[in-house]
Amino acid sequence: MKQDSTRNTAYTVDCEDYVHVVKFNPFDSGDACSLIAYGGNNYVVIGTCRFQEEDAEVEGMQYKALRTFHHGIRVDAIAWSPETRLDALPPQIRFCTAASDRKLRLFTSDLQDKNEFKTFDGHSDYINDLVFAPKEGQEVASVSDDHTCRVWDLEGNEKAHFVLRSPGMSVCWHPEEAFKLMVAEKNGTIRFYDLITQQAILSLECEQTPLMSADWCLKNTLKIGAVAGSDWLIWDITHSSYPQDKRPVHVDRARLFRWSQVNENLFATTGYPGKTTTQLLVHHLGHPQPILTGTAAVGSGLTWHRTLPLCAVGGDHKIFFWVTEM
Repeated sequence: MKQDSTRNTAYTVDCEDYVHVVKFNPFDSGDACSLIAYGGNNYVVIGTCRFQEEDAEVEGMQYKALRTFHHGIRVDAIAWSPETRLDALPPQIRFCTAASDRKLRLFTSDLQDKNEFKTFDGHSDYINDLVFAPKEGQEVASVSDDHTCRVWDLEGNEKAHFVLRSPGMSVCWHPEEAFKLMVAEKNGTIRFYDLITQQAILSLECEQTPLMSADWCLKNTLKIGAVAGSDWLIWDITHSSYPQDKRPVHVDRARLFRWSQVNENLFATTGYPGKTTTQLLVHHLGHPQPILTGTAAVGSGLTWHRTLPLCAVGGDHKIFFWVTEM
């Protein structure tokens, strides 16, 4: 493994809009290709990707746009539904967006004539993150600057409502912990809620602010990661409510934290979009220095591939992809 290798992107895809958010489908859609969604000022585009790292027949990367959905307003966050299937007849694409008008929009398409969307109203301020229930996909959870976390059914009815003490920055729903929700607040607190009793059952503390992003490790349910201030922080929830490990990484402020989907020791962080470039850092817990440093012109969003150690960041009419080693 190369130490601290500064690396240009492995691949780029040209996009028809500024990319505010990019998201690989974290669920198996029954197809060899990976689904990816990106959101811009007016549109959500759904496409498929295949990389030479998984298929020797591919030269570099193959990207194919499947459909563009008119959104009419800036897209701030995207969540994929586990009900998305490319191997069904007809196929089903289902995802939900959060937009700058404080509404969620649920899109369902068969990539042909059926294209539906529903609007969920209720949040009174900016929505920072959203996620589908990972098993059946019959509910969506969202967090907002309005100091709430809300759980909705697919008709847009509010099923649960948690009052927070500060803006909700991240919400995670783990496939192995289907009755718990992780909510990270800007004040540095990460809480776990029991969805049956609707009570908080555990909390973790950063002891620093602002917490901007947190993630629940797919490969190890006991591991939580976050960025707060200019540091990344990692917890082992059996160990303590305080971070087990933390390190300063971004000069100004850290923006996003995402665990790899394939390795419990691999994660990425991004810095704040600066005047010119955004820094992406890929970290491995066994290494003192970042194992990959990438820069993207005014990047936003951060997402990992479902089965490869490969991550993507959006930018100005582009998506950038970096490949790292395990």
